[in-house]
Amino acid sequence: MGGPGDPPEGTPEGGPGGGEDEYRSVVFDESFVRAARLQEYSAQERMADHAPAVRRRPSLHRGLSRQVLILVLLIAVAFGTAIYMGVRHPYGSAQARRTVDPLRMTVIPLAPQGKVPGAVDAEYLYAHSPAAQFAVGAEGIPLPASRSTAHFSDSQVVAALSAAKDYIVRSSLYPEVLDSSDVQPARSLVDPGQLDQFDQSFEHPAADGRHAPTGWLVRFDPTRAELADRKVRVQGSLQAAETDSATLEVTADHTFVYALRQTGAGARAPVSLLTVRRELTFRFDRDDLRTHQVQLVVSYVQAGPLSCAEDATNHLRPLLAGQTAKAGGPAGTDPYATGGATALCGTLAAGAQPKV
Repeated sequence: MGGPGDPPEGTPEGGPGGGEDEYRSVVFDESFVRAARLQEYSAQERMADHAPAVRRRPSLHRGLSRQVLILVLLIAVAFGTAIYMGVRHPYGSAQARRTVDPLRMTVIPLAPQGKVPGAVDAEYLYAHSPAAQFAVGAEGIPLPASRSTAHFSDSQVVAALSAAKDYIVRSSLYPEVLDSSDVQPARSLVDPGQLDQFDQSFEHPAADGRHAPTGWLVRFDPTRAELADRKVRVQGSLQAAETDSATLEVTADHTFVYALRQTGAGARAPVSLLTVRRELTFRFDRDDLRTHQVQLVVSYVQAGPLSCAEDATNHLRPLLAGQTAKAGGPAGTDPYATGGATALCGTLAAGAQPKV
């Protein structure tokens, strides 16, 4: 039997007075109310004519989407900046910590004992000179059979030999290097730690054993001589050895023979030979092997026929067919003075000249 306030038939099944209220567990907290898309107007607001019963609230997703877009843009900018800095300054921090020794160089002019022999035909001169059996160009700089060392693989040794050969070819055989019109082919292979010394050598040449352009590469005075034949004769060798667990060293010893004539004299002008011997020592760490660059640490150059009375620091000034060395030689050097290198000059052996 129902209570005093209940209907005679009892509380209907599912009614508010009966069993479990199906909405009793629903709680409309403040966050739920604020998130609602529809909001009922107040009684005072509904008193206005034609006022709808509800109004639509602005979507929260619009503000959220704007924030997400800004965040994505910021991430993209940061990622792009990181990529740019990595490409522009690869291994920058590692290079800053590396110590690269400066190049030590010696350039010795070799003066002829008489007139410089010449002929109209460069091939004739080559055939009658000690360079008759030399190879032409880069073929005269073969890579030796390579073997791995205790700390470097066979491929790393080959990489060191190949980089040294590339530098020798670019600094001794490229026509634009030989005629002094460009140094970039050789410069592009120099380790970044030596670029300041390289650039200072060409901007401010000095006979100080550190800043002679002719210690870095072979180049002639363009006002005096030009190539009569681009088929430069070459002979020499390369050797690689490990100096410590982090360093490979390549030694190179090559003789180059150039056929030259007076600048602007024409194809019928007599040709003479200039012989340049370059003994170079290269050093490679693992960064150099990866970037195909070289550290040139020792350069010993002999070149003739040249006159000892003329400076060979900036350019080689070869004596041409029929010319003789000027009297005199380098000024006396005070061994007690500091800051200057001892001047050197030699005599070109008669057997080093063509027999014409």
